[in-house]
Amino acid sequence: MDETLAGDALARLRRANGQLAGVIAMIEAGEDCVKVLTQLAAVSKALDRAGFKLVATGLRHCQAAQQRGEEPPMDLAELEKLFLALA
Repeated sequence: MDETLAGDALARLRRANGQLAGVIAMIEAGEDCVKVLTQLAAVSKALDRAGFKLVATGLRHCQAAQQRGEEPPMDLAELEKLFLALA
């Protein structure tokens, strides 16, 4: 997968990376557990959304390949397996 296909998901992952660094810093600084867990939940959600975005992008990419009469890089069963791995 190249960066042009993963653009939005990559941006989400970079943001989640920053959030995760913030959570680590919060733990190291002894922040309140509720605050840490709230931020950790936000990181988790960001990672989930990035994964779903990648699956959706892959689905569109495969569909476009089929419409052009090309063999898609993945079949629907593989995409479904990836989707279910995230769920």
